[in-house]
Amino acid sequence: ETDLGQASLGEAVDSIRSTLLTKLEWPAEMSFAFSGQNEEWERSQSSLLLALGLSIFLVYVIMASQFESLVQPLIIMGTVPLAFLGSVIGLKLLGISLSIVVFLGLIMLIGIVVNNAIVLVDYTNVLRNRGLSTEEAVCTAGSVRLRPILMTTATTVLGLFPMALGLGDGAEIRTPMAIAVIFGLMSSTALTLLVIPTLYLLVDKALAKFIKPSGINASTESSSLS
Repeated sequence: ETDLGQASLGEAVDSIRSTLLTKLEWPAEMSFAFSGQNEEWERSQSSLLLALGLSIFLVYVIMASQFESLVQPLIIMGTVPLAFLGSVIGLKLLGISLSIVVFLGLIMLIGIVVNNAIVLVDYTNVLRNRGLSTEEAVCTAGSVRLRPILMTTATTVLGLFPMALGLGDGAEIRTPMAIAVIFGLMSSTALTLLVIPTLYLLVDKALAKFIKPSGINASTESSSLS
């Protein structure tokens, strides 16, 4: 006998399937299938993945139109896997399984985590237009925009904290989404201050070899890529 009381939906289905296949002899004309929540989860997986991909695409398109650049939005989108990494670690540490609510939190997270990188990259472009070198612009932008980035992250995390505590009726539905967003936002904020400036410098040096010494300024990049 196996206790499935603390198991996730996927673990429970796998355990039951394994038991049915290994411990029972099924006649050739008979088979079995899972319904209920497992059926709903399998049906909604494709829709959730489509929504996740569509949200990433729309965020990229909006940033590409605003920056008038195709490369800089890709640098900013580097915050998305950093956020997902934090969400996965947080859910694993707290023993929370992947669910539809967690998926919705990840979709919402895509539109939140790019804000810090947008602020950082945009101010770096402003400083470069003032005549600063790439290294000076990146360092200055990181120090000047550190406080706004931390304030934005702190207000969002504190706003979701009561939901993450799981107080009140229906908390088991809201809590996983809040935890996914909180851990994703914190990891993205911490790593964005290191990864995004590094990516900016690397892409600037790579493009400088093929385009012009001005690097990844939006005007130069857009004209060279067109």
